Amino acid sequence: MTEPQVYRAQPADLPAVLPLVEEFCAADRHEFDEARVTRALGPLLASDEHGQVWLIGAPRPSGYAVLTWGWSLESGGREALLDEIYVRERGRGLGAALLDRVVAAAAEAGASAMFLETEAHNARVRAFYARHGFDAEESIWMSRVLGAG
Repeated sequence: MTEPQVYRAQPADLPAVLPLVEEFCAADRHEFDEARVTRALGPLLASDEHGQVWLIGAPRPSGYAVLTWGWSLESGGREALLDEIYVRERGRGLGAALLDRVVAAAAEAGASAMFLETEAHNARVRAFYARHGFDAEESIWMSRVLGAG
């Protein structure tokens, strides 16, 4: 089996990314608002200022990952957030290949740590991340909506 192609998404890839995000939202039981997602993807596809979008599979992508940047004194500067990762076909190594490339991209961009969030009920995905070197933390994420978006 040949290695799946993992590549950095560009603005022209938006039509290929949107259906994948919609599938992710359905699988994870999140609302999909195409206008909001398009607005959020634009800067990530255009430059590295806020993060990156990665695709796996060509010519038709079968998965994606969204990497964003943060800054933390605790991390010593730039840190990365794996905001979303999704592959259509599980059990074929696509998620692992995509995750490995995204972790490497974060390191190449100067991030000293990578964080991610999982749903409390999703032990399967936490086991996947643990196999790839992620540790559960004692921290509890909290959020507050700041405006329309």
